[in-house]
Amino acid sequence: MIDFSFYSPTEFVFGRKTEQQTGTLAKRYGATKLMIIYGGGSAVKSGLIDRVQASLSEAGVEYVTLSGIRPNPTENKVREGVALARENKVDFILAVGGGSVIDTAKSIAAAVDYDGDFWDFYIGKAKVTSALPVGVVLTIPAAGSEGSGNAVITNMATGQKLGIKEPMLLRPKFAVMNPELTMTLPAWHTASGICDMIVHILERYFSNTENVEISDRLCEGVIIAIINEARKVMKNPQDYDARANIMWSGTIAHNGTCGIGREEDWAGHQMEHEISAMYDVTHGAGLAVVTPAYMLYMADHHPARIQQFAERVFGVSDAKEGVRLFKQFLHDDLGLPITLQQLLPNLSEEEIQNAIPQFVANLHKNKGNKFGAFYPITPEVTTAVMHLAMG
Repeated sequence: MIDFSFYSPTEFVFGRKTEQQTGTLAKRYGATKLMIIYGGGSAVKSGLIDRVQASLSEAGVEYVTLSGIRPNPTENKVREGVALARENKVDFILAVGGGSVIDTAKSIAAAVDYDGDFWDFYIGKAKVTSALPVGVVLTIPAAGSEGSGNAVITNMATGQKLGIKEPMLLRPKFAVMNPELTMTLPAWHTASGICDMIVHILERYFSNTENVEISDRLCEGVIIAIINEARKVMKNPQDYDARANIMWSGTIAHNGTCGIGREEDWAGHQMEHEISAMYDVTHGAGLAVVTPAYMLYMADHHPARIQQFAERVFGVSDAKEGVRLFKQFLHDDLGLPITLQQLLPNLSEEEIQNAIPQFVANLHKNKGNKFGAFYPITPEVTTAVMHLAMG
């Protein structure tokens, strides 16, 4: 185990009707005038935005709103939010939604007091040194952004999808988590979120750090729990306890707990981000294709971790059989694509094959000719993984 510093100050308020506490929480953490950020119409149609606004008004907290945040959030809404926040002199950002909304909120929070363009943080030109406080009302368990200091944004102008990690400044002050709010999610969003949280754990699990039995067992145990609860949720979307377990798993998967004392990887996420940037696919669905392909490659070239995963999670002795069972879960139980052809049905096999060199070039332009903490990812490795992802 390596030395570590772990900082996780978020207050989690979990359970039925907890969104009614939003105003009290925002006021507790210093909000006098905040910006509510949310996505499309579902938060409005369900009455959630009305309930949140009523709670804020009751607590005496003023607010302005920014809506229209889309999946794979883009730079234009961040810039719009920064301008709105400055114009209205807001002192707190409240995200009502899933990872896309929360990541947009964090980016706005980091940029309000910065003289340059927020994208400077994402390309390493500048460092986040201050940020407005952020709160969350979570509606989609997936990204784990409600408990992390991370954010990912797509820049449509440059074709890049990049992330920042600022745990000391961008972890939300509070996260309101009502599993009931997830019961109306379409099966696709539920399944994609489940895959995302599993892969968040795997990115920590794929590590060369030795003597990390505690976090190994945490990773394996949470993945097993997610698989068990996921099967229940997909069969019965109204199962409150299964929804609750899935919702909390998404937080545990990405708040740092599973990665304490070990070097993390994130190669699979970096590969998927390029696919999302090129084709605007759902992130969790892209991970369902890329991650098993990455694992198959590692089963031949760096097998110990894949072998342990197969044995401890699926109870089989063969690494590749463990990967096959994982793919079967993703496809049969969750209904997710597991090949590039399934992920990109509007493209022919030939078109996908022809796109692989451009994908590889984009990835290594952003990440360098060699990256990856678990195994050196070169253009040759990326190409091989993409061909395995063809199925």
